[in-house]
Amino acid sequence: MSSDPVFDLSAYFARIGYDGPRAPTLETLRAIQLLHPQAIAFENLDPLLAQPVKLDVESLQQKLVRSPRGGYCFEHNGLLFQVLRTLGYRVSGLAGRVVWNNPPDTIPPRSHMILRVELDEGSYLADVGFGSSPTAPLRLVPDVAQETPHESFRLLERAGQYTLQCNLKSQWTSFYMFDLQEQAPVDYQVANHYVSTWPTSHFVTSLIAARATADGRYGLRNNRLSIHRMNGESDQRVLTSAAEISAVLKNLFGVVVPDEPAFAARLARLDWPDFTAS
Repeated sequence: MSSDPVFDLSAYFARIGYDGPRAPTLETLRAIQLLHPQAIAFENLDPLLAQPVKLDVESLQQKLVRSPRGGYCFEHNGLLFQVLRTLGYRVSGLAGRVVWNNPPDTIPPRSHMILRVELDEGSYLADVGFGSSPTAPLRLVPDVAQETPHESFRLLERAGQYTLQCNLKSQWTSFYMFDLQEQAPVDYQVANHYVSTWPTSHFVTSLIAARATADGRYGLRNNRLSIHRMNGESDQRVLTSAAEISAVLKNLFGVVVPDEPAFAARLARLDWPDFTAS
């Protein structure tokens, strides 16, 4: 990948609410990785509505920066890649296999994009495209618990294979596995096409949204809304109509549904408990 000369860095910073230094330092990266997932939600409306997910720089800027929308890993981390390259960071792309909520005996595809950033302090991982992404860059060092403004994370390593784990409710939970083989843009294009069009992909068959907040996280899976606070308290709520889901997406996640009639019609074809599309 290479930076694009028409990338609007100022518009991106305005979108995430960052007005600090632009030097390619660890401090700048930490600030960006904290603000980005609070400002731009993780969401899969386009695959759910059978709309193409475009990864070119202009499409990423139009959707995630200029519009009240979010995206998933290839969009978020593709955008962050351009930001970091424009700032002068040494950054490369990696690919992960998501194991969270997958049976332990399965080998999932490389369907997650991750960034590796080389700094004077060492190698770091940056990821703003997972539903519960770390809100700080993580040192590429195994077996060390690393605090972020939200949860604690750690990396396990075995024979060159890393596993990212998050401390959820005092239990280490594996999110994804990856190695250090650099990925080319075409690798992400292939994976993006697969997860956004394969009939059984959960991005095609489920509604997913997530956003970090100053004091916790919002999560939406189908018609179930979860609010997790950093003090350990959680609330859950069942949403019973397409209109209620649209309102929650707008008010809590900052996402405006692009086509309300198509959205309602799509939800009507899904079998969710306690839900009516109208």
